[in-house]
Amino acid sequence: MSALPELVAKAWEDRQGPIILTTVGQDGVPNSIYASCVSLYGNDTVVVADNYFDKTKKNILAGSKGTLLFITKENKSFQLKGSFDYLTRGEVYDDMKTWNPSKHPGHAAAALRIEAAYSGAEKLS
Repeated sequence: MSALPELVAKAWEDRQGPIILTTVGQDGVPNSIYASCVSLYGNDTVVVADNYFDKTKKNILAGSKGTLLFITKENKSFQLKGSFDYLTRGEVYDDMKTWNPSKHPGHAAAALRIEAAYSGAEKLS
């Protein structure tokens, strides 16, 4: 995806509560977590701070794709799908360290490179 659709970018700014991040294990079993330490990076990547990942980290390192689900204050849902980079250094990691609360360890930046965006069942890109 070259850029997040404008509708989704605006919705991201209006999101409420934690996001739901889902990965899949090598055994095919999905794993979902709530995450509140998240940020849009550029216009095609969402970064989730790995503060306390366990299965999620294992799944990402094994090559799992992912889905991120969020809801707006108007209760409209959006889903972003893509592939991960698990980063423990570099520009994206350094950026994560600037917004991740210091009370959390910020072991790594799980960068979801967005390949598709949905609003409900409607594919936006």
